[in-house]
Amino acid sequence: MSTIAIGSDDAGAAMKDVLRDHLIAQGYEVTDYGSGEQEDYPDVAERVAVAVAGGEHERAVLVCGTGIGMAITANKVPGVRAAQIADAYSAERARKSNDAQIACFGARTLGIEHAKVCLDHWIASEFAGGRSLPKVRKIQEVEQRGLATYEEKSA
Repeated sequence: MSTIAIGSDDAGAAMKDVLRDHLIAQGYEVTDYGSGEQEDYPDVAERVAVAVAGGEHERAVLVCGTGIGMAITANKVPGVRAAQIADAYSAERARKSNDAQIACFGARTLGIEHAKVCLDHWIASEFAGGRSLPKVRKIQEVEQRGLATYEEKSA
């Protein structure tokens, strides 16, 4: 696996540091995009998502207060599928069913130990393909139609 990107805003900084250290302790190479202490979550999410979409990282972890804003912002970057993670099952399904490259966590909604368990499930999971592949392709088609519509309206 290539390096894992990680980033947060100020609300997620402490959890981001714990999750980064947790990944490093497991032998992963992690690129830390900072705690965003002077940045809003959309700025951090965009920077990390662009790096994932550009192939610099296979996966990434984003942390803010709820994980919601990070997921919404990261999903605006073409080619990215980000999932807000709240439990181990959805962490696993985010990868297996949706091929999510970015996991988003809420520092104000999850305990740190629970977040580490969810992260472990997400990291251990791989895209299953099979029945999920046509669905992920449909997600990509929706994205492309949205881009085409935007470009058409902008012209």
